[in-house]
Amino acid sequence: MSLDLTRDKRTLVAGIGNIFLGDDGFGVEVARRLAGEALGDHVDVADFGIRGVHLAFEIASGKYDEVILVDAAPRGGSPGTLYAIEPEIEDIDPTAADPHSLTPAALLAWVRKVGGTSSRIVVVGCEPASLDESMDLSPAVATAVGRAVEMVRERVTRPSTPLGAGPSTPLGAGVQGA
Repeated sequence: MSLDLTRDKRTLVAGIGNIFLGDDGFGVEVARRLAGEALGDHVDVADFGIRGVHLAFEIASGKYDEVILVDAAPRGGSPGTLYAIEPEIEDIDPTAADPHSLTPAALLAWVRKVGGTSSRIVVVGCEPASLDESMDLSPAVATAVGRAVEMVRERVTRPSTPLGAGPSTPLGAGVQGA
């Protein structure tokens, strides 16, 4: 496999989550807002919702240098807290792939199962207040949407900008970002 240094680096921003489960719709809402912005020809923004297997194949396709997953991420912080997480895909067990779960860990297990990736993966997660049946985001998470949009916008328009305020950490560790 040869590396083509002449092509533009491509970025996928993928909103994931279930809009019928309250704050789980966070990633979908961030993707919806970003889809209307001019982020550059090198950036694809997509709402994958609950289509985790489709997203796994898209990531494994090899056409993206960086993938930014945007999702609700219950990690024990205050509702609305944003996290910048860099999972180590090599450390994720591909047998943990669960077609009924769309957590970033389950999604990345699917990516490993279908062929892996050389993409840099970053998760922009938001601490949910409620994952109960509802089509509305909680006030804290609704407020965090704008901050997450700004985090992603900065990252894709200025790729040398670190995403979030903390160091890179495995998917299981908590880093509180912007």
